[in-house]
Order: sequence, then C-alpha cells, then structure tokens
Amino acid sequence: MTIPFWKAHGAGNDFLYTFPDGSDLAEETLPRLAAAICHRNTGVGADGWYLVGVPGPDGADAKIRLFNSDGSAAELSGNGTRGAAAVLLEAGMVRGPRVIIATGAGAVELEVTVRRGPEYHIAMRLPPPVVLDAHATIEGSSAAILDVGNPQCAVPVDSLDFDWRAPGAALEGHPRFPARTNVSFFRRLDDRTIEARFYERGAGPTLSSGTGSVGAAVAAIVRRLVESPVTVITEGGRLTVGWGGSGEPAMLTGPAAVTVRGVWFAAL
Repeated sequence: MTIPFWKAHGAGNDFLYTFPDGSDLAEETLPRLAAAICHRNTGVGADGWYLVGVPGPDGADAKIRLFNSDGSAAELSGNGTRGAAAVLLEAGMVRGPRVIIATGAGAVELEVTVRRGPEYHIAMRLPPPVVLDAHATIEGSSAAILDVGNPQCAVPVDSLDFDWRAPGAALEGHPRFPARTNVSFFRRLDDRTIEARFYERGAGPTLSSGTGSVGAAVAAIVRRLVESPVTVITEGGRLTVGWGGSGEPAMLTGPAAVTVRGVWFAAL
C-alpha cells in the first residue's frame, strides 16, 4: 500500500496530511496506519496524521480528522489545523486568505496574515475556552483544568528546569482524566509573556502545542498572572494567544510551514 502525504509544522509541532478520496484506507486500519506513518524511525515521523477532505460540510473549505502518533483520535490541534490550512493553500485547493476548516471540535476560521513561499503566518479563531477548575489540586500540584476544544491540564511552575516529562506522563493518564488529557507546564516571564512545555495526549513531549498554548495562556490569565494578548515561548518558537474572557473565542496566531511532499510505502 502507498499513501501520499504532505508534511507541515507549526513551531516544530509536526503533522502529516493525506487526502484519502478514492483510496482504499479501511476504517479499522487507520489507528495502526497512523502509529506506523508517524513513527520517527520506521515511518515518516510526526506528532500526528490528518485525513483531509475537500470541501468540508456546511460551507467549510475542508474537513480534517486527526490521529495522534500513538494511533488514538484527537478532536483538535491548533498547530495542526494551521498546518492543514497551509497545505491546502500550497496544494491550490483553497484560495485564502480566509479558510474555514471543519474539525472534531467544530468549524474554525483561519486567516493568512503573511505568506513567504511555503511559510505562512496564520491567525486562527478557536472555540471559547471553558475553564472547568482554575485552582485544582492534583497529586499535590496546583493546576488549571480547561477545555479548549480538547482537554487541557495547565500547571504553573516557578522554573522549567526540571524533568517535566515524567509528571507530564503521570498527569496525562491520571484517574481524574478518564479519556486522558493534554498537559502544559508554564511559567510567567512578564505581564504578557509565559514560557511553556507540553506533554500531549497520545503524542508525548512536543516542541510546541497550539491548543496547549491556549490552555496555558488562559490559565495564566484567569489566575491574573498575565494579560491578553499573551506571547507563549515554546521550544519550537513563539505563539500568540488572545482571549477576552468567559464566552469569548480564543485567537491563536503563529507560523505554519509546509516542508515535505511524498509517498509512504506502508508495509502492513
């Protein structure tokens, strides 16, 4: 079996994109295929794999379906959805600068603000974040629990100079989160800047996370540590999160770069 793909990343958070129309991708094989194509050593390598359909429902330009690198399904990725918009534009399937994409968390609107060849800067409007518990305590640690289109657990820390991967893995699968959760650790740098690290559900440590940045920024805002808009410094680059408060959508702005187009030879 051969599977054509595009690859893109947002601040180092990388994804593969396949247009499955007319292919023989059987539903029951998708989780296994996702884990295989995302494998860093024996596959193409990525944090997740998208199936992309054009057009999308209800007037959307496209629809996307995301599988994490462990084969599990996910509702939404901020960096991944910006990457999908970049791939759609690069492939000439949409014109832009405004793109509407149907995701597992509903339709989101994106707008290209800068384009330099296959590199884009894209603003994305996400569903209104829901703060479920701004001051939770989990295993003795303070955390904020949110829904930003996917589940988030944001943990404020004084320093990121520690092995955050181990507690990230423990929190991802904590009994409080029966469907697992995405985890961020963040520290305040100034009134409008935080630094964050991410342990993502189904993918593990990632260089950045769009929805994780939204979760961390909103957690910092509701705890009155920072003010909107918030610059989030990740290992892979900078993202900007704007949020006007309860009931308001979040705006996520950052880079998306298309890097590879190829064919994966699936030995299944």
